[in-house]
Amino acid sequence: MRNAEVYVHHQLAGHLTQDEHGYTFAYLSDYLLQGEAESVSLTLPLRAAPYIERVLFPFFDGLIPEGWLLEVAERNWKLNTRDRMGLLLACCQDCIGHVSIYPMLSNDDNA
Repeated sequence: MRNAEVYVHHQLAGHLTQDEHGYTFAYLSDYLLQGEAESVSLTLPLRAAPYIERVLFPFFDGLIPEGWLLEVAERNWKLNTRDRMGLLLACCQDCIGHVSIYPMLSNDDNA
């Protein structure tokens, strides 16, 4: 299982998870309670219930670079273009726009 923190305007808004069943995106309850909370995208409006898909949500997939920049990422991090979550985690910490994706450290990483 791989997990990511999803930030909107540098504020933690939710978590994206990949497991053997697919992908789940959920907004944090604290984020939803804020009056100025903004959705990640129009296709993922604010709500308490998680979003679940078999494939990576199109919005997140759209953050992954294309062309020569994708080739640089594949070469430098030895990632397969079919590993969409791996590319998202490696390449989308400083995206153009209001959303950033950061790998979530597991408890094992903190030890």
